[in-house]
Amino acid sequence: MMILGIVVFVVGLLVSIAWHELGHLSTAKLFGIRVPQYMVGFGPTIWSRHKGDTEYGIKAIPLGGYIRMIGMFPPGADGRITARSTSPWRSMIEDARSAAFEELKPGDETRLFYTRAPWKRVIVMFAGPFMNLILAVALFLTVLMGFGISQQTTTVSSVSQCVIAQSENRDTCKSTDAAAPAAAAGLKAGDKILSFNGVRTTSWNQLSDLIRSTPGKQVAIVVDRKGQNLTLHAKIATNQVAKKDSSGQIVQGQYVTAGFLGFSAATGIVRQDFGESVTWMGDRIGEAVDSIASLPGKIPALWDAAFDGAPRQPDSPMGVVGAARVGGEIFTLDIPPTEQLAMALMLVAGFNLSLFLFNMLPLLPLDGGHIAGALWESLRRNLAKVLRRPDPGPFDVAKLMPVAYVVASIFICFTLLVLVADVVNPVKIS
Repeated sequence: MMILGIVVFVVGLLVSIAWHELGHLSTAKLFGIRVPQYMVGFGPTIWSRHKGDTEYGIKAIPLGGYIRMIGMFPPGADGRITARSTSPWRSMIEDARSAAFEELKPGDETRLFYTRAPWKRVIVMFAGPFMNLILAVALFLTVLMGFGISQQTTTVSSVSQCVIAQSENRDTCKSTDAAAPAAAAGLKAGDKILSFNGVRTTSWNQLSDLIRSTPGKQVAIVVDRKGQNLTLHAKIATNQVAKKDSSGQIVQGQYVTAGFLGFSAATGIVRQDFGESVTWMGDRIGEAVDSIASLPGKIPALWDAAFDGAPRQPDSPMGVVGAARVGGEIFTLDIPPTEQLAMALMLVAGFNLSLFLFNMLPLLPLDGGHIAGALWESLRRNLAKVLRRPDPGPFDVAKLMPVAYVVASIFICFTLLVLVADVVNPVKIS
């Protein structure tokens, strides 16, 4: 089953890459830009065919993909496409400019990428990441609304016998501990709480908030016990409990004084409605943005995990190899096949969300770098019009290629570090 999980993830990865490049391809052709190649993967070509003026193909290494557009960079200031220089930095610029005009054919002068209006170039470069966002949202909604996700419910899993401050990190009662309100009221494992203090309860977060907001109050609790509705009465205790953030998630290591009933909620697979799904996705996007922003700070721990045998953190960055391994591990878990499929879809959805956010960074050679270049050109040209100055012409993104090589080198080094960590000390879900 491990192999099956890996295959499912790899197929999802290839579909995600092809879908991303389809966004670039379709919009480029829409705006009349010639696209000689559409490729999924890198390295040697294992299959390809020509349709129109584009070669479509699959390459041997499924770690990315690309389309080639004619005229990604404008000619130099002297109007020449090719030139040579003894400066290594200048050579990078000239090589990039020359590569942008490879396979130039008669008539292509009107089909060059750089000759398109900046807003069209923004659409072409944004279309790829946007396709990943669309796929991520579609997969998230499929799982959230179709399968459901594991979360705490209003059903009682176990009942505490005493009141213990959660900051004490113990579960054994002392003789000095007060009796827990839930136990005193007669709440039992398996009871489903239908209402609390006259308010119908539909989710664990709602119930938790109600309990926390009523310290010291006598409340009525209606439960479903084996098909019968019973009304219990409890005086809510005041206790130190874990702090929750705005989305209802526990904030590790932080506590607040609030109401306490004294039971653990059972977990179950719960389908979300559209509104709940949108809120959930918004929270995940925020977490993903924070994760990308914190990547530099995670490098030391990643290095220690890769080379010093330190434990791999659960939120450690993962590459394609690590994600494939997790995909395989999902299908070895002792859970129903539907839950395995839902987890696999969530993994692919998360991968697509990461692709969207990562590609939107305003750095070459990422899509966001080309978008930033087009926006800067638009700003310069419009400002020149307002100030009645000569048109400055296209912004020469090729001049930023030395920076792009530095950025690419950093990405490659980081990718290799993650690869080593994924092989010798992988993230595990079981």
